[in-house]
Amino acid sequence: MHFTERHVDPATHRKVVGRFATGVAIVTTRRDGVDLAMTINSFTSVSLEPLLVLFCAEKVARFHDAVLETGTWGVSVLPASMEDVSRFFAHRGRPLNGQLARWPHHRGETGAALFDGAIATVECVTTAVHDAGDHSIVVGEVRALSTPSEESPLLYHEGRYRRL
Repeated sequence: MHFTERHVDPATHRKVVGRFATGVAIVTTRRDGVDLAMTINSFTSVSLEPLLVLFCAEKVARFHDAVLETGTWGVSVLPASMEDVSRFFAHRGRPLNGQLARWPHHRGETGAALFDGAIATVECVTTAVHDAGDHSIVVGEVRALSTPSEESPLLYHEGRYRRL
């Protein structure tokens, strides 16, 4: 099969892939005693043997280098009631010190912060990092799991937060 070179408009691409509804989560790590966190919707299960998951981190985000350095991270899958958390951690350039103080959280086995209100949490140790354009695909082996809440999930679809 031969493909001719074609230009795909980035705005059209964003609109098309935005039709795929995703869950919303916060990924966290702890470096030098400071918690770092970032909103993600690029989180998925990869393998059952071994248990692997992945998320994508934009290379220019300060979280990117921190999570690559620490090699450990936690994911808190957000319920619909935590849209404010998602919005806060999606904002670039916010102060690092005390950024988690507004929401109840605890330390998991890896030391990463996990949100008490999450509908699911996953803790990982990085096993691979793959270059993916302006992002890195971070793959981690699952070390701990929990389902602390039965609330409905927060979703993201067509550039807007949604609820089931």
